[in-house]
Amino acid sequence: MLLDRGTAVVHALTYKHTVAACYLGYITQAAVVNLSPILFVVYQAQFGISYEMIGRLILINFVTQLLTDIVAVRYIDRIGIRHAAVCGHTIVVAGFVLMAVLPRVLPSPYMGLVIADVVYAVGGGLIELLVSPTIDALPGKAKDSAMSLLHSFYSWGQVAVLLLSTLFVSAFGAANWPLLPLLWALVPAYNVVLFSRVPLAPTVAAHEKTPLRLLFGAPIFIMAMFLMVCAGASEQAIAQWSSLFAEKGLGIAKLAGDLLGPVMFASFMGLGRMGYGIWGERLNLRIALTASAMLCIVCYGVTVFAPSPFTALVGVAVSGLSVAVMWPGMLRLASKTYPLGGTAMFGVLAVAGDVGCALGPWLTGLVSDFAPASARLQQLAANNGHTIEQLGLKAGILAAIVFPVGMLAGVMAFRRHRALSPNLPQGRRV
Repeated sequence: MLLDRGTAVVHALTYKHTVAACYLGYITQAAVVNLSPILFVVYQAQFGISYEMIGRLILINFVTQLLTDIVAVRYIDRIGIRHAAVCGHTIVVAGFVLMAVLPRVLPSPYMGLVIADVVYAVGGGLIELLVSPTIDALPGKAKDSAMSLLHSFYSWGQVAVLLLSTLFVSAFGAANWPLLPLLWALVPAYNVVLFSRVPLAPTVAAHEKTPLRLLFGAPIFIMAMFLMVCAGASEQAIAQWSSLFAEKGLGIAKLAGDLLGPVMFASFMGLGRMGYGIWGERLNLRIALTASAMLCIVCYGVTVFAPSPFTALVGVAVSGLSVAVMWPGMLRLASKTYPLGGTAMFGVLAVAGDVGCALGPWLTGLVSDFAPASARLQQLAANNGHTIEQLGLKAGILAAIVFPVGMLAGVMAFRRHRALSPNLPQGRRV
């Protein structure tokens, strides 16, 4: 009787529930990536960690996701999407619990943060690897829209993490921050149940997939990987540092800075992805990527050189719109080119994106730490009434402008290369 009842529940679920599980998967991913950055100022106050150590936490997070993707991409088809998704969400729950507990029980609080960072990043890497091909395999023709809408839920998850976490710290005090990861652990815990029951569409059969050796032998796919690096770095260099930058770099109170900086960044990114999800089928994807890269360069410049904190925050916010299409757009461009790439192709592109997600914030933190030693920067601070810390953070953001510049150059080169490449191995031109 119990078995029959359980079977009936499974059959009652539809692909709409599968889509909902994928949306929650990206909200979980948003918590994996953004929960710790909202607490960076708290970490500095309670544990005395440097900018480089903060940047190292970001680097460890994305490198762990990267390594997880590299390992998982070889075995994901054998494990199966369902088991891997349940496993990934379970690991995230464990990581968030460790984040709440370890900094208070280990001799080195920073080591506790690092251990928790590694654990929940493993789960986040698995989730990231799975949700895009799961959506791509579902029935329907509007794949560009479906992919962009999926990634918009990362943005809305980012908004929720930043907004709710900031309000929690403001209402209950920084001393109670360990409750936050415990509360956010409820989201992946619920998705463990959901992913164990939703129907999954069949993916490309193993014998039909484009082999990875052919993908790696195609210059166009190598270019796509480079563009994924630039996309991840362009997004996360601002996203990961916007909270601390607003407070320390612009001198704005934490609550106001978070609401006007990272929350608006994520909101604009979500709106951009929703807009592309609705109208994306009518737009030329490569033109959209070119325009995004150009707007991102402008926004980085405004953020660094704006004469007022408010204008700088406008640059931070609008940069969310500028990066909105980059990640999902590159996934769809690759999927259109190699429709038989399968989960492994998405995994390789996720690895490239995670390389960028690690490099962008780490470079920003590294430059922010070392720039204050510059005699020229010290003179600028003295002449302009800024602190050396503020100019150091601005120098860190400015250094990361190389990534949207690389995105712009790469998209233009990508277009020229496509025009000269009539024979793509098991792919098709779009």
